[in-house]
Amino acid sequence: MSLNRFTRKMVSDWPGGGPFRVTIWPIRNMELSSSTSRFACTASVLLFLGALGSTPRVYTQEAQNRLELLPVQGNISMLAGAGANITVHVGKDGVLLVDSGAAAMSEKVLEAIRTLSKAQVTYIVNTSDRSDHVGGNEHFARIGRPLAINRAAQANVFIIAYGTILDRMSDRNAKPAIAEKAWPNDTYSGPQKNLSFNGEAIQIFHQRATTDGDSIVLFRRSDVISTGDIFDPTQYPIIDVKNGGSLQGVLEGLNRLRQFAIPADHVEGGTMIIPGHGRLCDVADLSIYQQMVTVVRDRLQDMIKRGMTLELVKAARPTRDYDPIYGHDTGNWTTEMFIEAAYKSLSSSASK
Repeated sequence: MSLNRFTRKMVSDWPGGGPFRVTIWPIRNMELSSSTSRFACTASVLLFLGALGSTPRVYTQEAQNRLELLPVQGNISMLAGAGANITVHVGKDGVLLVDSGAAAMSEKVLEAIRTLSKAQVTYIVNTSDRSDHVGGNEHFARIGRPLAINRAAQANVFIIAYGTILDRMSDRNAKPAIAEKAWPNDTYSGPQKNLSFNGEAIQIFHQRATTDGDSIVLFRRSDVISTGDIFDPTQYPIIDVKNGGSLQGVLEGLNRLRQFAIPADHVEGGTMIIPGHGRLCDVADLSIYQQMVTVVRDRLQDMIKRGMTLELVKAARPTRDYDPIYGHDTGNWTTEMFIEAAYKSLSSSASK
């Protein structure tokens, strides 16, 4: 089987030591004698990742402020290191971003974009309302000039999101309150929104997953998908139960992504996938994550059917074999928080 892999980089912590960088360079025209060899390679990688343990990631300030701009396919690049991954699409019509990163990184994000294009940022698509996805909205709205196609409304940038995202971002009681310039001004309420920009057919799909307002962005000509936090290979999926998120919804989103993505050579290459966080991925990476979520969902459903309480489920550690790869004991989204949210969402579905 011929492999044609993109450069992959992952920064993690070696247990008991400092930051450890792993770089997997492109491997071309390597022949594997059988499918067994490929599975052996995959297993070796997973075992290596498992050896890293669930030690929480600790980054220096220098690492936090370092951005990495990676070419993907077509006119699309991935900007990593500014909070959530940012998809950058450039062309004759201007610049389109999928998510805008954390507010504190806005100047550095703009500097990175300027290496690709001097044109105005015309569109921002927000895949969710989390601060590391929408933090740069205000900055780009403030520095942009009114769009010629919409001077009457004096819109500087079109910010696209599902309607419920606007509802939450515009909530005056939210803490902290979000500036009005950062709010989506081009919402949609149907199953999808279509856009033609820079000669590319762009489809934005609504998916109830981590919240009730997630969006998936498909660049049809470039064959690239931007997933937001529905797919995040750095951790277990976030489930915001309060705002309509559910484990089943995340799994349905992953299944949908799997239908959109078309592999090239034996699930290597083909459609490239920009996840909410972490490295650039392809269909093989998505399939591994999809399988993990499916297994965990099935285990939890079985425990709920057997009448196990949340405390008993936590004690049983239904994610223990995946924890070395996706689990975290500290941070904004721990393994315990994931199990609790997943349990609540599945219990709520079972009671209906």
